[in-house]
Amino acid sequence: MAQEKNFLDNQDFDAANIKPSEQKPLPKREPIKHVLIGSPKTVTSTIHFLQMIGYANVGDWSPLQLTGNPDEVMSILIRQILVA
Repeated sequence: MAQEKNFLDNQDFDAANIKPSEQKPLPKREPIKHVLIGSPKTVTSTIHFLQMIGYANVGDWSPLQLTGNPDEVMSILIRQILVA
């Protein structure tokens, strides 16, 4: 704790004196929802492909859920993306 205090005491930083033009605006993040609907094999294959290309890990997707239609499931992925 003493090291933290010494570090802070040695700083020439005063947040109250920063001009607005010197502050960078925080990027805005919004959720985007991806829904895959299809046969269990197709949905699972697509989830694995999206991991292979680096878009989303398999564990990021919801478990397969029945849709009520025969041989059809769905999985959802919610990501936070930067909006310009």
